[in-house]
Amino acid sequence: MSILNKTDKIKNLFIVNPGAGTKQAKRHLPGILDLFSENNGENIVYLTSKSGDGIEFVSHYAASADRIICIGGDGTLSEVINGIKYNGFDIPIGYIPTGTANDFSNSLNLSKNIMQAAKDIIDGRIISVDIGRFSAESTEPAKRERYFSYIASFGVFTKASYNTPQSAKNTFGHFAYIIEGIKELPDIRPKYIEIETDSKKIEGEYIFGAISNSTSVGGILSFSPNTVDMSDGLFEIMLIKPLNNAKAVSDCVYSLLTQNYNSEYILLFSTDKAVIYADSDMKWSLDGERENGCEMIKIQNLQRAIKIIVKS
Repeated sequence: MSILNKTDKIKNLFIVNPGAGTKQAKRHLPGILDLFSENNGENIVYLTSKSGDGIEFVSHYAASADRIICIGGDGTLSEVINGIKYNGFDIPIGYIPTGTANDFSNSLNLSKNIMQAAKDIIDGRIISVDIGRFSAESTEPAKRERYFSYIASFGVFTKASYNTPQSAKNTFGHFAYIIEGIKELPDIRPKYIEIETDSKKIEGEYIFGAISNSTSVGGILSFSPNTVDMSDGLFEIMLIKPLNNAKAVSDCVYSLLTQNYNSEYILLFSTDKAVIYADSDMKWSLDGERENGCEMIKIQNLQRAIKIIVKS
């Protein structure tokens, strides 16, 4: 499927986070705009400066666009997706990743070269991929609902995803998340949760949990492409039990590094939806952005809900 056979001008809405990653977007933006203009494009550009800008710009300006070009990290892409879903738009997204981890783009094998990623959008094809809906059902005074492109997580390293300073990300790349995560280790307390799916009920204490649709998580964990299909309507849920001694840590790390998840400390299964009961104070991370918890959370896979432009 392609939108590139139009004879009229192709209206491109650019949502750009100039501060993402090593700030490459700002440096390459003129060349990117020239490239799209030369290929029958009519460009409108908005630069984000604070959280929520991506949602606002999509909500106000995307209705007349043929495609949205997101230039930034996974958090910027997540805001674009939320703007699309909140407004019921059906607009394909071209993603030029300039963030630190870029888990979503890695899973789709999007080019790490910024100008090549731009060319791939121009010459590309449209596919449909799954996203998640995170619904905090027991929040007062009203239910909260957010969408995520590839992951909802809690526990160890979760705070690191949104607490790591941008300056550290710029200097150390995804290793900055590990550095920030190490700071959490002295304060790790297992979280007691209950998870209900159509086929099982799980309860117990865990130091980490992730509901994901990605082959890469924070540049730290990874799943085999044979395990993850981003359009199959299923999430992969990983839970890690408390690691109370050196042998447990070694066994868990080995399992994660080798992608052999038979460890007694790791649970891994697939589902299309889950209800999670947890302490309301337990913090979550959605695509690397902070989200408050609540006593009951419903997470659902929305199969093929978003259109993404990938390399032909």
